[in-house]
Amino acid sequence: MAKIKLDLHDIHNKGKDIDIALHNIIEEAINCKIETIEIIPGKGSGQLKKKVLHFLQQPEIKKLYHRIEKDSKNFGRIFVYFRF
Repeated sequence: MAKIKLDLHDIHNKGKDIDIALHNIIEEAINCKIETIEIIPGKGSGQLKKKVLHFLQQPEIKKLYHRIEKDSKNFGRIFVYFRF
């Protein structure tokens, strides 16, 4: 199973960069038929995780992936699954 990872620690306070990074990794996953993206917003206050989840719930983004899963063992991790 192919997987790519996006760690948002370095750009946690740059809203526009976060959106661009999320768009780019989703595009890469689709173009390369990668089944899973692991997004790491980190633990922190939870604001970045909320931002990522909000981004993923947008209708134009939601139609691109199959499902998302919040890691039950690690609060600071989100998986996005694709079906090809």
